[in-house]
Amino acid sequence: MRLIESETLELKKSTSELKAGIVSLAAMLNKHQRGVLWFGIKNDGAVVGQNISEASLREVSRTIGDHIEPKIYPSVEKVTMDGKPCIRVQVEGKETPYYAYGRAYSRVGDEDRQLSARELENFILEKNRDRLRWDTEICPQATPDDISSAKLKRFLKSCGLKYDTVQNALTKLNLIKKHKLLNAAVLCFAKKPEKFFPNAKLRCATFGTADTTVTLDMKDMTGDIFTLIEKAEEYILEHINIGMRVEGLLRVDVPEIDREAFREAIINAFCHRDYREYDSVNIAVFKDRLEIRNPGLLYGGLTISDIREKMVSMRRNELLAELFQRSHLIEKWGRGIKLILAKEPATEFEEVGTMLFVARFWRKELPKGLSYKAGVTSEETPGKSSGKSSGKSSGKTIDKILGFLSGKPAMTIPELAEALGMTSRGVEKQIAKLRRHGRLRRIGPARGGHWEVIKE
Repeated sequence: MRLIESETLELKKSTSELKAGIVSLAAMLNKHQRGVLWFGIKNDGAVVGQNISEASLREVSRTIGDHIEPKIYPSVEKVTMDGKPCIRVQVEGKETPYYAYGRAYSRVGDEDRQLSARELENFILEKNRDRLRWDTEICPQATPDDISSAKLKRFLKSCGLKYDTVQNALTKLNLIKKHKLLNAAVLCFAKKPEKFFPNAKLRCATFGTADTTVTLDMKDMTGDIFTLIEKAEEYILEHINIGMRVEGLLRVDVPEIDREAFREAIINAFCHRDYREYDSVNIAVFKDRLEIRNPGLLYGGLTISDIREKMVSMRRNELLAELFQRSHLIEKWGRGIKLILAKEPATEFEEVGTMLFVARFWRKELPKGLSYKAGVTSEETPGKSSGKSSGKSSGKTIDKILGFLSGKPAMTIPELAEALGMTSRGVEKQIAKLRRHGRLRRIGPARGGHWEVIKE
């Protein structure tokens, strides 16, 4: 049988090519964690053989051991091929990356290619990803007393799980290691996550131009990760234009940027950001665009082209992603980018510098048949009376909302607006106020979930 060079097989005419053979072994180990090297066979597969002694076998073994790091222990033996003596070297190892003469290589077809600095960095990160994951590290200062049982109860209920104690609930969610809380537990369920992680915050700003020269509004917000996601969505809806269209007998709010699209980008920002960086997730509303920025470039060697054209996902924070899946915030198969592009095809993604990822949505011109005003529906445009309340008459309106939702928890925002004679945006503002004051909570996802009224 004629041997052919491949990603796991290298042929050398004689041991005079031992140095090049050692490079090939390291390259094959880095690509496939195994490799075979032959001496006495030309690279076209022709067997030429060579003189072999026990001393020469030991010399091959010693030289390989001296010049490949981490240390490997090759199998070196004399084998007869086509009646001629040859040397076969077999190696295996999982301690990648392996270095030959101080350099790292990878096998591409039947060639050895030196790894670039970026490739080597990704190689090392991939190898240590489980040990380096921020979300699975222990938060040494935190104790179960720092965890909000109310937040845990709400989360477990949305996942269809039962609550008994804080300790048991966190154990069920794999948020305890060696009797200590993990960072993910604190970020998601602590009463005050910012006490432990100053970067567990949301920074929002609105600018009057296409750059940052004119600042109209700026807010910093803290809280658990689920609360910050909701606050980010609320802020965007308050600072972009909202129109209205009629569907049957109902009025439906129409944000100028699709709500599902920018919400998905918000969720991705919090789920995939690099929490080792001090910066926060930033929302920037400009005159012509919305930008959602998070610290941390794409993970695992992914590129902008990869995420736009392929349904792929590499998760920097695997435990956080699992919690998001349980609560139906994200899907397992990484379809978030596909959803964003389906709803907002002009969306741009950009990596800036060494630590910033940006999702950019372009604001739209006024569509025909819609009137816009920042943060309100067309019904609330000054000078035009729609006969509907804007939702600013607090007391009675709040009591009515709580009354409706007590009797029918699955009511939607449009249904509430119709029942109350208000705009959907007005209802949303009142519900946001009720949630901030702990009178109302959302159980489950936006579609298929329900409201829970909390007794005072």
